[in-house]
Amino acid sequence: MPVLLQINATANWGSTGRIVEATGLAAKSHGWDSYVAYGRYSCPSSLGLIKVGGFLNPYLHYLESRLFDREGLGSIGATHRLVDVMKRLDPDVVHLHNIHDHWLNYNILFDYLNQSDIKVVWTFHDCWAFTGHCFHFEMAGCDKWKYQCGECPLSRTYPKSMRDNSRENYLLKKRLFTSCRDLTVAACSKWMADYVKDSFFSDRHVHVIHNGIDIDVFRPLEVTGDGRFRILAVSNVWNREKGLHDIYKLRQMLPDDFLITIVGLTKEQLRQMPDGIAGMGRTAGVDELVRLYNEADVLVNASYADTFPTVNLEALSCGTPVVTYDTGGSPEAVDEDTGIVVPRGDVQSLAAALMHLRQHPLSPSACRIRAVENFDKKVCFNKYLELYD
Repeated sequence: MPVLLQINATANWGSTGRIVEATGLAAKSHGWDSYVAYGRYSCPSSLGLIKVGGFLNPYLHYLESRLFDREGLGSIGATHRLVDVMKRLDPDVVHLHNIHDHWLNYNILFDYLNQSDIKVVWTFHDCWAFTGHCFHFEMAGCDKWKYQCGECPLSRTYPKSMRDNSRENYLLKKRLFTSCRDLTVAACSKWMADYVKDSFFSDRHVHVIHNGIDIDVFRPLEVTGDGRFRILAVSNVWNREKGLHDIYKLRQMLPDDFLITIVGLTKEQLRQMPDGIAGMGRTAGVDELVRLYNEADVLVNASYADTFPTVNLEALSCGTPVVTYDTGGSPEAVDEDTGIVVPRGDVQSLAAALMHLRQHPLSPSACRIRAVENFDKKVCFNKYLELYD
């Protein structure tokens, strides 16, 4: 029986964690022995879970990253123990996802992978793998990652650091990652694939495999409206980069019968919520989220940096159109029958698009059909099985 080991910051939690779970289950149903090594958050899983590091590990690693700009270079003991487990498992394929977020030491991991005959697939959910510091460089208009990072314009942003070690990080990543004998890149969007081809991964095979969702869970429901035009915004984390303050501005531009609901806010953000916006923390479960998608007339994605957000796909699968900024791979989720794309940061155009949809609504059935035909996880994640084989 072939063995698959996926490595990700979370297990069956959050967007990447759910992608890992779905991929692992698809592999398991085709005869693979399927495991997930993860750093922190997890939900119950049908896969073999391997916890990396103890309670203090991410905090100590974060401290090193914050002080010295060495994200991904802490967690030494935890990663050595993971390598010991990998030697016992002897996986045929190691599938990397998010190996950053202060829980794993990529130097130790790749020292092992580069000396082995293990086939490696790496799904890029963001740009961290080929930069010296940041996850997304578009906001800074930076292209140093194409040749050699240094004097990083984003060193003071997430992941925040008191010093700039971006050049050393870049050179170490380039040496380690390009030394892996059998590494294939999977990009979640065409947007990401284009950037990968301009990076030091340019000589690698790059496959575009869009994220998929469970179309049987995210499905249309019978709901009753109250005459108000309902706008929904959903994120695991809300900050300026996710467009939170743009949605605040949006509230001031729209009539009172446009109801805005933001899901995924912290308690502090809920206390500071402006009048006219309904705020929520994380949903109690996926059923509540499905209901919110169905009750909404439109999903707004005002993110300034994103690779291929699954919230767009979930909304479409529930029959809800999407209005999105022209950010990363987000526009790839919609076409002219299922959404509207506006320039990033143009709140006025965002408001105009919503006003237009109020007068000229898009077809819920067209949204559902697009999700079923393009983003069914059974189809999307089977492409990984083809890649493994």
